[in-house]
Amino acid sequence: MNNLITDWPKPMASEEKLANRVLTDAQHQWLVRGLKQPGGKLPLFDEYGQKVSTQTVKSCVSKGWAWFANPLKPDWMVCRLTENGRAILNTEDQD
Repeated sequence: MNNLITDWPKPMASEEKLANRVLTDAQHQWLVRGLKQPGGKLPLFDEYGQKVSTQTVKSCVSKGWAWFANPLKPDWMVCRLTENGRAILNTEDQD
C-alpha cells in the first residue's frame, strides 16, 4: 500500500497562513462540519454521501486548518479540525 502521508502537502509557516485567510465555499462547508463533531472530526463524505474533494482536504491541511493522521491505521484517512481551523471559521463568521 502507498503511504498516504507522503502525498500530503506540508503545513505553511504562520505568516503564510495569515496571508491566506480566505476560505472557499467548499473549504468553509467542510470545515464547519467539524465544529459539531467530537474532537473536531471532519467527515470525508458530504451530507449527500459524496466524497469530499481531495483538493479541498489537502488545501485545508496545507493551510493548517485541518490535521490528518491516524496512528492506529496509517492507511486510513482521518481528518480533524485544528485550532487554526476553528479560528479561521470564527474570523469568517465575524466578517
